[in-house]
Amino acid sequence: MPELPEVEIRRQYLETSSLYQPISHIEVEDKKLLTTDLSTLQTALIGRQFTATQRVGKNLFVLTDAPDTIVHMHFGMTGDLAYYHNSLDRPRFARIVFEFTNGFNLGFLCPRKFERVGLVDDIPTFLVRKKIGEDGLAISLDALTNRVRRKKAFIKPVLLDQSVVAGLGNWIVDEVLFQAFIHPEQRADTLTDAQMAALHNAIWLVLETAIRYEATYRDFPNSFLIHVREWDDSPYDDVEAHKFCPRCHTRIERSVVGGRTTFFCPNEQRLPQL
Repeated sequence: MPELPEVEIRRQYLETSSLYQPISHIEVEDKKLLTTDLSTLQTALIGRQFTATQRVGKNLFVLTDAPDTIVHMHFGMTGDLAYYHNSLDRPRFARIVFEFTNGFNLGFLCPRKFERVGLVDDIPTFLVRKKIGEDGLAISLDALTNRVRRKKAFIKPVLLDQSVVAGLGNWIVDEVLFQAFIHPEQRADTLTDAQMAALHNAIWLVLETAIRYEATYRDFPNSFLIHVREWDDSPYDDVEAHKFCPRCHTRIERSVVGGRTTFFCPNEQRLPQL
């Protein structure tokens, strides 16, 4: 599933390719992908231009030259964008296409049909209605501390709760907790001031690193836990090295926390003695 870093990369792609080009037509292959009626979408957008973008968590908002007409994109499990010219073949899975008057198109790729596109007229109202909290890259330490310490649940599912902080998915939370030296089953309301500061810094570190490397996992630093997931080629020369903590070389443990597969270092991420 595209997490905050992947959606940020898509935001940057759309902003550099598709702004200030009048929309001449919108083609939709499957209306079930829309959260707005097709005729309403076409009436609102044809003749308009995309003018700016805003991302909150995993949600991408595309502003237009009509202040109350904003396109909301959610990339589901595997959604993506493709900007291409009419002279080229339409990309596979481009089930929603915004056609521009200059002969170019923005395709919204929906391989598994879990993706969604629709209109919103006000971003803050939408976020409140959907119970989406502050973005992981924007939330302050004070705000994060206030939201986290309200909860008595394990810290991992708390961080996965999009109303607490928006944009953190499963692997990101594991990585954040690893970088902050926090056990995934520590109760959220027991985190110390020092742990909260470490958590806040780790969120920024992990998200910025993922964006910088364009979510290409094999390129992430060797000091990251993500390599244990074996999603890509390991950066280590030793084929077994990714199974051990890059700091203390203890074997990484795998468990289930809050119903989600979880990786952590049992030596460095210890539960506090309360």
